[in-house]
Amino acid sequence: MKNFKTKIIAFLTTYILLVSVGCANDDPNPLDNQTSDVIENLKNGILDGTLEEDFTLNPSTIYKLTNSFIVKSGITFNIPAGTQVVADNGGTDIYIAVLKGAKIKINGTNSNPVIMSSIDGNAGDWGGLTICGNATTTAGVDATAEVGGFIYGGLDDTDNSGIIKNLVIKGTGAQINAESQYNGISFYAVGSGTLIENIAVIDGADDGIEFFGGTVSATNVYLENNEDDAIDWTEGWSGTLENSYVLNTAAGFSTVVEGDKDNSNPKLINLTAISTAEGTALQFKKESGATITNLYLSGYETNIDMKDGGTLSNVKIDGADADLSNPYNSGTPVDLSGWEFINGELVPIEILNGEITTDKTLSASTKYALTGSYIVKFGAKLTIEAGTQIYADKGGVDVYIAVLKGGQIDIQGTANEPVVMSSVNPSPADWGGLTICGNASTTAGTDATAEVGGFIYGDTIDNDNSGSINYLVIRGTGAQINSESQYNGISLYAVGSGTTINNIAVIDGADDGIEFFGGTVSVTNLYLENNEDDSIDWTEGWNGTVTNTYISHTIEGFSTAFEGDKMNNNPKFDNVTAISSVDGTALQFKKESGATITNLYLEGYTKNIDMKDNGALSNVKIDDKDATTTDPYNTGAEVDISVWQWIDAKLE
Repeated sequence: MKNFKTKIIAFLTTYILLVSVGCANDDPNPLDNQTSDVIENLKNGILDGTLEEDFTLNPSTIYKLTNSFIVKSGITFNIPAGTQVVADNGGTDIYIAVLKGAKIKINGTNSNPVIMSSIDGNAGDWGGLTICGNATTTAGVDATAEVGGFIYGGLDDTDNSGIIKNLVIKGTGAQINAESQYNGISFYAVGSGTLIENIAVIDGADDGIEFFGGTVSATNVYLENNEDDAIDWTEGWSGTLENSYVLNTAAGFSTVVEGDKDNSNPKLINLTAISTAEGTALQFKKESGATITNLYLSGYETNIDMKDGGTLSNVKIDGADADLSNPYNSGTPVDLSGWEFINGELVPIEILNGEITTDKTLSASTKYALTGSYIVKFGAKLTIEAGTQIYADKGGVDVYIAVLKGGQIDIQGTANEPVVMSSVNPSPADWGGLTICGNASTTAGTDATAEVGGFIYGDTIDNDNSGSINYLVIRGTGAQINSESQYNGISLYAVGSGTTINNIAVIDGADDGIEFFGGTVSVTNLYLENNEDDSIDWTEGWNGTVTNTYISHTIEGFSTAFEGDKMNNNPKFDNVTAISSVDGTALQFKKESGATITNLYLEGYTKNIDMKDNGALSNVKIDDKDATTTDPYNTGAEVDISVWQWIDAKLE
């Protein structure tokens, strides 16, 4: 299938000819022969007026929707596969409506869908598609629609308004008044005899699809960045949606699902909804409800909202009453791989969850939602290309990336395009961070068990290679495991010196920024900001080197800039700057721990050196001298981070 944007470019050339033909055929008195003018316009590629006889569009013509186009009762409007309708940016004056008793037959194919869009496809450009039927609705028989004032509703729940197969709609949702907007597709009392499958509504200013009563069902529904609700129903709709995929990447939308008024128990089978902009997933107003099977949610701040205090028992999810505390992230996501009809239209987003047993590459051209544990197993390699962004669910300890012994990670960020791993609007403890386990030596021994994840680490291969990390920004980590343990931004368990780690930022973590559990790995260019426990922590005999460290504390209550613990294998720190605007302790050494530090600059700490367990100050060498508890350590040269612009990278 051609990309839609490519098709639009082709349209621009055709449109110049189309307009000239349309103008040349203008009837000076269009009201004298309205029906023939509508047909003549259609033959010239223009949709305008009321269709009063059956008509089939020509898929080789690009049609321009210049006004309202209304299919009258008793008429069938056929749209073959591959047909394109390009709507004027005319707001509420531009729409397609199928009246009670009329039929629309859209017969796109998976590889050659029908596309309806404004040229730019911007939200609110035009009014969308409205279908009115004769099925039941709590609004009654011959109710008046809020869009177009059309009449809808009857007593025939098996009413047939036609077929819609493989349709993509973009740029709808024009504002009618302060209370109402057009939806991508509005179904007014549409009956179960109507066939709806493979539809996509993208970038609408209001709802993606809305059901006003009726009994119609739909299969394979893709809804992306619709600014109000992706799926909305009211007036007692009782149909079924099977295989729905909702994507929200733009802030400010309303909900994934909004059910309103009477509960006729519509069914949602296989519903996947993913947000990179938080928001609310499922909202039920008044006494509305639904039966939902296989629900998968990711990234929403609120999963269930009973807006008007309706009972949770109105909403059944996988056989149980809805639960406000359930993350609903254990369902099976809807598989879009066979949905060719949305190719070229969707924002690619891939769920990261489970185990990697073969090599895997993440690309900047795809958005990634980290919804659970993502584990690189022995013999596998995870490559993350420059500019890649990973949106971590606020799922606490259940959400993390781990590289096991014998696995590798290759993060290929650049100064201009760092890799970012973060929750949306990150706060400390949102997720678990990055853990790497290696085969280097540790005082914990061979095949020790990590406090995070229970992973196995440690051996005697000090030059072990767990991969390469370059230009990585991590935000919002430190989820609480138990009363004693939390995830760090980066946890390095017995990682060997063959591993390359350069240009790392860990910001706003609830525990340590980076912690070394034994091993021999070294790091260059390390930026650590407002991590609530220790910025750099090490234990179990780590003996690598960190070159160029900048630590910033502007939030009270952190533990230390450095915490060294247990055995002293004399790790080295070259060029260390740590600045606090909230007092606190700078460098703390427990038991017999120590280090060799060159070019140290400290500012703003109440205590610069703390030998927590009265270890010897000689364990800590600072600029070739034993540490003292009285030296201000403010004469070193500060690490210059003015060129570290990559540390400001955030999710987009």
